[in-house]
Amino acid sequence: MSGRRFREAIQKEFEMNGRQNMSVVIAGLCNVYTHYITTYEEYQVQRYEAASTIYGPHTLSAYIQLFSGLARAIATDTVANLSQGPDPPFFDGLMTPLTPNTPDKAPGSMAFGDVLQPPKTEYHGGEVAEVMFVGANPKYSAENVTDHNFLTVEKYEDSSAMWQVVLNDASWDTRFYWHKGSSGLSNVTIEWHIAGTTPPGLYRIHYFGHNRKQSFLQPAKILAFDGASDPFQVVAP
Repeated sequence: MSGRRFREAIQKEFEMNGRQNMSVVIAGLCNVYTHYITTYEEYQVQRYEAASTIYGPHTLSAYIQLFSGLARAIATDTVANLSQGPDPPFFDGLMTPLTPNTPDKAPGSMAFGDVLQPPKTEYHGGEVAEVMFVGANPKYSAENVTDHNFLTVEKYEDSSAMWQVVLNDASWDTRFYWHKGSSGLSNVTIEWHIAGTTPPGLYRIHYFGHNRKQSFLQPAKILAFDGASDPFQVVAP
């Protein structure tokens, strides 16, 4: 009922200002942080929705008043003349827990994507293959990825002499864990929970990432890298 009254009021405001046949649509999720907006009558009963109308019984009337003014300004092309209203409180005094981005680093003489903990040479269906790589913050991959995943599980095909992707990070049987260290160091552990129906053969786990590199007084660069485990056999259970 609140939505109906709101739409009718805004529709009427447009019509009163010469804008006929306007379609008023309420995109509620755009302002879901305001919680419920009940009618004055519903508010008196104080059921769930009314009790969750946090700005009181006249919330709907306030919305209609403000949006009617906005509709009037749109219809008369006077939006630029509207008051900006008060600034939201406390914005100047907010504290953020976010820390500046830290360039990624690889330990010692190792490179991003190098294997820190290799898989076993053989697995059965029902076991978990696990590989640990020299990693980088996965946020840079999420921001820059275009045509691949964080990981793939690949099977070697004798007929083509090529590695074929059989699983990726969207598969139920794979897991991707990022372990953040200090001073930009981190590692990535990839697990493959091998299904009992997995065809026997030669497999490997492939990791894809992006690392953030920044030289002194130079803009940061995001560089792609990848690394693959040693091949291992999957045999029948």
